[in-house]
Amino acid sequence: MDGTSLTPEQEKLKALRQVLPEVFSEGKVDWEKLKATLGEDINFSNERYVLNWAGKSDAFKVLQMPTTKTLVPAKDESVNFDDTQNIFIEGENLEVLKVLQKSYFGKVKMIYIDPPYNTGNDSFIYPDKFSESKADYEKRVGDKDEDGYMTKDGMFKKNSKENGQYHSNWLNMMMPRLYLAKNLLRQDGVMFVHIDNNEVHNLRMLLNEIFGEENFIECINWNKRVPKNDKGIGSIHEYVLIYVKDSSLKHEFLMAKEGLQEIEELLSKIKKKKMPLNEGEDLIRKLYNKRGYDRGITLYNSLNSEYRLWGKINMSWPNANTFGPRYEVKHPKTGKPVKIPDRGWRWKEDSFNDAALIVDGKFTNVLELHDGSFLCGKIWFDKDENTQPSSINYLDELDNLLLRSIISLKSDGGIEVEKLFEGKSYFSYPKPTSLAKLLIKSVKNGQDDIILDFFAGSGTTAHAVMDLNKEDGGNRKYICVQLPELLEENSEALKAGFKNIAEVSKERIRKAAKAIEQELEVEKEKKKSQIQFETNVDTEIDLGFKSLVLSDSNFKQWQQIEGKDAKALAEQMKLFVDPVSETATIENMVYELLLKSGKDLNSKIEKKGSFYKINNTELILLLEKATQEIIETVIFEKPTKVIALDKLFKGNDQLKTNTILQMKDAGIEFKTI
Repeated sequence: MDGTSLTPEQEKLKALRQVLPEVFSEGKVDWEKLKATLGEDINFSNERYVLNWAGKSDAFKVLQMPTTKTLVPAKDESVNFDDTQNIFIEGENLEVLKVLQKSYFGKVKMIYIDPPYNTGNDSFIYPDKFSESKADYEKRVGDKDEDGYMTKDGMFKKNSKENGQYHSNWLNMMMPRLYLAKNLLRQDGVMFVHIDNNEVHNLRMLLNEIFGEENFIECINWNKRVPKNDKGIGSIHEYVLIYVKDSSLKHEFLMAKEGLQEIEELLSKIKKKKMPLNEGEDLIRKLYNKRGYDRGITLYNSLNSEYRLWGKINMSWPNANTFGPRYEVKHPKTGKPVKIPDRGWRWKEDSFNDAALIVDGKFTNVLELHDGSFLCGKIWFDKDENTQPSSINYLDELDNLLLRSIISLKSDGGIEVEKLFEGKSYFSYPKPTSLAKLLIKSVKNGQDDIILDFFAGSGTTAHAVMDLNKEDGGNRKYICVQLPELLEENSEALKAGFKNIAEVSKERIRKAAKAIEQELEVEKEKKKSQIQFETNVDTEIDLGFKSLVLSDSNFKQWQQIEGKDAKALAEQMKLFVDPVSETATIENMVYELLLKSGKDLNSKIEKKGSFYKINNTELILLLEKATQEIIETVIFEKPTKVIALDKLFKGNDQLKTNTILQMKDAGIEFKTI
């Protein structure tokens, strides 16, 4: 801080950075990125620091191309459709993300994805020529076989390393999806993205561009413990990039304090033998060195008289750009002032005095330790005033530790899936639920938090969310999106009767839910035989999911007619006398209209006579009949908004005009289709 106020220009730049952090590069507005974000047709120049690739400016066009698609319910594929809050969407994820923009903008707490790694063997959707029209793109993306399943030949292109635009194709696929996904995050939202060394460098730069470099949190190294050896070295790491929507908000990623049983057993032996404290501390340090514990554990290397392990925490002000409070602290033995940290103390003076048990300027409890240093409450002082004091924490008081940048967890996701499918291996290298649970749990979750995975694959995220809710009584909800990608011809899943990956994903979720249900029953039986049994078995766990499918709109779309073809224009006008598609159903129209009105997929839908109420009186849909009596009943409900099919008025202009006026007088927003 320089003590001056912000200029109007600085205020505007500050506001712009909050809304569009992705348009800043090296602290300045990147005007070409701003133009692209706002939809202008641009070409990127090269003489600046920027991630650029073949087709980037055209990829923005794909991002900004609106969709006419919708989602339709598939109740026969669902589990407990009417009551569940979980969502599984079958469809191309770019289109699905566009469909979800209005209903879920700023509502998702966490995004957890495992996209294609671009190993050279991946097939995914990307336009190989950006000059193709929207109609051509939709035709290609919508190619289906005789059974209605999307064909690999039509949709997918294998991105081999021999391809001249190998990295560009992957970036063109990822960029629009990540932009749209970021829109769905809450202000305190977080994104976790799995990747390996094929694209980690490009992904980091791409996410810096989309989220803003200041919103990068960490690149976690996941030690899978299973080496892959294709370059003469055992590669056992993959990565998880973490970004937040707004780093100015406090974010803390925690993990459970686990794997400390050996330490606890050693402490018990030391205490039982009444070993001298210095000898006990030596044994603790030897164990730390032997097992390779990280600094978060090894800092707890001192014992008090009760054989409790404690560690010192630096009391210096942690921020290199600001200063903390400065006040005098006297040594409990010498009475002389200790050295004040260069940037001030971490705590306020009152907090320090409370922790050190200082009352009216005097220490009330001074304990001399075996090495000549002193403990005063939860503040440690060295032998004299020449060393800065530290606060202390006891290891047994900590329930959680900060999430580590290196995580060692065995890659056993395949074994988990095989257990559910009676030994059959239906997925290649699925992520383990243990890793997903660790990362999901690291984020503080509220009661209504939504976790989104738009590369659902084997369904690990859905499984992990249900399992976590069982363990801690949480109420997390998932939205999983998976393309109905046809299975390989000789795959085990195809032999078992499945046709596409989405089908296998849904079956994995069903089987996982059934296994969790059985575990809960076992725990309930245990509880009956025990007076006190700490568990979350009394909490109702949501083990169902609503299945929805990406589909064409229920309403006819106006086709742009080139030139002055009066006959074609007349034909199109004739078609739009009734804008409802021939394949539309009432239920599908209800879901399309609630989505396009910004209501989420778990909105309460209630049929009352000839109309549909969404979330009580937020929205009413008139899709079957419109009479004066029905209109009056609708107005009596006092809804915020009403949408009606224009054809229901059957050319009765008086009824329609009266309806418009009555709605306006009642303060109701009224729209017709």
